[in-house]
Amino acid sequence: MNEYLQSIIDRDPAAKSKLSLILTYPGVKAIFFYKIANFFAIAKFDLIARIISQFSRFLTGIEIHPKAKIGKNLFIDHGMGVVIGETSDIGNNVTIYHNVTLGGISPSINSDQQRNSKRHPTLMDNVVVGSGAQILGPVIIGKNSLIGANAVVTKDVPEKSIMVGIPAKRIGDAKKGFKPYAVTDKEE
Repeated sequence: MNEYLQSIIDRDPAAKSKLSLILTYPGVKAIFFYKIANFFAIAKFDLIARIISQFSRFLTGIEIHPKAKIGKNLFIDHGMGVVIGETSDIGNNVTIYHNVTLGGISPSINSDQQRNSKRHPTLMDNVVVGSGAQILGPVIIGKNSLIGANAVVTKDVPEKSIMVGIPAKRIGDAKKGFKPYAVTDKEE
């Protein structure tokens, strides 16, 4: 827990103390409830897991499916409107801003054929996803990549890429690590 909270302080200049993170950051609360819901999902108590995740959504405005796979130190900043789908896989030290969706591409078409298949994104380690971005389908976002605000990603993204636009296009290399809201100068 200490490492997790310190990772947020390291990435958020507004974070003043670990106590303030616990009491006032919806992303911290959402991860806490996700861990409980995930425990029940793994134990195959799906209804209990979903009830916990929906309670968390009510409290935080962040919806994380109990069966999503989340690595260490996920930081959901601001958080309102974040949706993380069932087969999403999130690596370590990922930052996600508000109104981000890690979703499927056609959930209402041939739903039965999509059950038990990978249909949500994989975010590798150290990815930053800017506010309003939509990452759709079973795509892979490579390590250390930056997804710009409001980008729509429907194809795999190579490591250390900066992606912006609709549809998202690669505009350069992410050379210097974390950048708030996933924006950076092209000339690094």
